[in-house]
Amino acid sequence: MRKLSYYIAASIDGFIGAPDGDAEFFGAWATGEYLEYLTGEWADTVPAAGRAALGIDHLPNTRYDTVIQGRASYQLALDAGITSPYAHLRELVASRTLGESPDPNVEIVSGDLAALAAKLKREPGLGIYLCGGADLAGQLRDEVDELVIKTYPVILGAGMPMFGADFRMDEFALESHRVFGNGVIVRTYRRKR
Repeated sequence: MRKLSYYIAASIDGFIGAPDGDAEFFGAWATGEYLEYLTGEWADTVPAAGRAALGIDHLPNTRYDTVIQGRASYQLALDAGITSPYAHLRELVASRTLGESPDPNVEIVSGDLAALAAKLKREPGLGIYLCGGADLAGQLRDEVDELVIKTYPVILGAGMPMFGADFRMDEFALESHRVFGNGVIVRTYRRKR
């Protein structure tokens, strides 16, 4: 069965973006050995425009073949004139407000998103990349099998939380971690079931 992986950037204090959802500032750390790691081991998660700019758009998908993102995350791409930010993946955008998709590669989904994620996990293929935001992650919380948290050496004090959900404890086991010279730590956790 495929895994749903929440692959996310976060501050030391657990915020995935500013109060308005902006997380562009995390990009300042994507240099040197850390950038090589991201473009080598996590190339599937790099948006199509970034893949082209970095010269890695020829790489096959090795971890993920599907991405689910929230409406606000997708809107950042739309605002930049990009209708298919992850053209190398099957793209699902969770939205109650978007009617018709602006791109044939993007499927707009709504309703019971947890049931949809469970269905996707039973399909053959590579993993499923959950690409923010907090509300969507909260709705899919029970279906998240893996957390990949890229913790950046910054405290935000306030902002968008990792999960927009009610209080409840879910246990995960640390599978691996990697520390980079720029202060970024990447931790991978597996859900304890």
